[in-house]
Amino acid sequence: MTQTFRRAAVLVLFSTAATGAIAGSYDPREAFAPFSYPQPVTAYRSGSGMPGPLFWQNRADYELRADLDPVRNHLTGRATIHYTNNSPDALDVLWLQVEQNRYREDARGNFTSDRTPKQHTDGYRIASVKVEQGGHTVDATYVVADTRMQVRLPAAVAARGGKVSVTIEYSYDLPGDFGGRTGFAGSKNGNIYEMAQWYPRMCVYDDLRGWDTAPFLNSEFYLEYGDFDYSITVPSSMIVAGSGELVNPDDVLTATQRQRLAKARDSDATVMIRTPAEVTDPASRPKKDGTLTWHFRMKNTRDVAFGASTAYVWDAARINLPEGRKALAMSVYPIESVGDQSWGRSTEYLKASVEHFSTKWYPYPYPVAINEAGSAASGMEYPGIVFDPMEAKPKDLHMVTAHEIGHTWFPMIVGTDERRNAWMDEGFNTFIDVYEADAFHSGEFAPKRDGEYAPKGGNPVDEILPLLADADAPPLLMGADMVKEKYRHPATYFKSALGLVLLREQIIGPERFDPAFRKYIATWAYKHPSPSDFFRLMESEAGEDLSWFWRGWYQNNWQLDLAVTNVTYVDGDFHKGAIVTVENLDRLVMPSTVRVTYDDGSTKNVRLPVETWQQHTRFALTVPGDKRVVSAAVDPDHVLPDHNRANDRFDMRSSRTGSK
Repeated sequence: MTQTFRRAAVLVLFSTAATGAIAGSYDPREAFAPFSYPQPVTAYRSGSGMPGPLFWQNRADYELRADLDPVRNHLTGRATIHYTNNSPDALDVLWLQVEQNRYREDARGNFTSDRTPKQHTDGYRIASVKVEQGGHTVDATYVVADTRMQVRLPAAVAARGGKVSVTIEYSYDLPGDFGGRTGFAGSKNGNIYEMAQWYPRMCVYDDLRGWDTAPFLNSEFYLEYGDFDYSITVPSSMIVAGSGELVNPDDVLTATQRQRLAKARDSDATVMIRTPAEVTDPASRPKKDGTLTWHFRMKNTRDVAFGASTAYVWDAARINLPEGRKALAMSVYPIESVGDQSWGRSTEYLKASVEHFSTKWYPYPYPVAINEAGSAASGMEYPGIVFDPMEAKPKDLHMVTAHEIGHTWFPMIVGTDERRNAWMDEGFNTFIDVYEADAFHSGEFAPKRDGEYAPKGGNPVDEILPLLADADAPPLLMGADMVKEKYRHPATYFKSALGLVLLREQIIGPERFDPAFRKYIATWAYKHPSPSDFFRLMESEAGEDLSWFWRGWYQNNWQLDLAVTNVTYVDGDFHKGAIVTVENLDRLVMPSTVRVTYDDGSTKNVRLPVETWQQHTRFALTVPGDKRVVSAAVDPDHVLPDHNRANDRFDMRSSRTGSK
């Protein structure tokens, strides 16, 4: 049935003495119909939203070696991937992401935005691909298709624990400031390199669709978990800030820098590791020429990234985590960004964000969190490191720091598929940012009102209304690459986050929402939840059938219009109480509050649960009381996305209702 015909079929006309004819499009049979979850229950994923008894997940461990040449702006690398097949299927091929091919002139991603890029590279240059199975190493046959590479195996990798190792030697020319999520750009004391997607990465093989080979168009990533051991060789004048823990500080840092880092590990105040004056001092490096190799390790992560530059100022402070654990917050930035009106408080923002998210939702799992300042990949997140704009001022820097490091929780810990369900990544992260903004420094930059959430600075439930009214706006349950740029922030970030705010504050309540949301994070930590897993787990843990909300807010862009259409007295006598008529005039439903105001200034609130609308399009609510009513209003505190606020209040003084 088409949307137009369906709307016509459910058109209901209401008539009241107070308001005349009102056209409504609400049909309880539509709003509360059985909800078809996007993914079915299987032995791998249960009806409770938990992993099922046969749940499995494959694993990819990496050994990476790379040389960064800042003269030619070129990277040469060698990646060995140790892959474990825990699935019930034997695998005769492996699929990998080779995302540097996104910058080729013929890349598919060049045709998805409004204009074709003018700057390109030739992508990955693959020198060799070798496969090791059962102690034997052979040259592999492979096929590259856009940003994917299929490696054909001499023998299938056995199900339920089979292993294979793939070694790829490669090189590529770095994209410059057109890289978007990776690249390099200049600063006063040298280029700043923000290095991501810098090695071939395993595609996910899961129970939802087998190999998930969605190409890298412009949306983000979906990756397997494993342990990483990686080394980056750069000129000795450069500092490298990388995901995970630096395991050879004696080789790449001066004695003074090592002492300062030790001090920072025990300091809540920010400690300078490399001062602005030392940036141009050769003594701030352990050797004057040649190269140095920086060696990092990171466990149980889906990715690693790094920044490198001769220009970095460097500071750090301790992060205090639950159960007495500690981590280290670090910031690296050029001298142009020095000072409290720029990046001087970056580590303070980073530390506070990690501590808040860890206490409220789930502990930060990694030894280090890094905020890196540049301009090629500003506002981009990776495990343990985020790339943020070097020119950001305090309020914007706090916002972007909290948001990007917040991605540690979504999708670095909870490994959602960003290419298909970006709303579970960007929106969930924006949601936790709303409360971090309130918590930071007694709300110094609160409330959160920015490009991600209520960008005009007003009430979020009002600012979302144009999106809900836009017939071209995408629903949340849509592939990320199908969402036009004009809708990416309004829908994927703002609407998704506001949906969780409504769930927490208006539908479920924090006392049930917060434990359920924590359970979701802990249950799916380092795993790959689907939208249905989230929906089912929240319902099961919070104790609510929320299918009406999933349908109206996530599957559709339905609008809400609650109205108070009449107020009378019981038997015409105000001493016996008032009868308030509330109507639902549009397709979305929500629980709501009705407030009656009396002539002595007192008020009475009555909560209308969402079940009110399972059998009604209008409801006559009896409100006990023995006073004259001045007015009655639905949603008096303005917390619901009601698109017609003109009918939310009924004023007795303008009515003809009599009383004894």
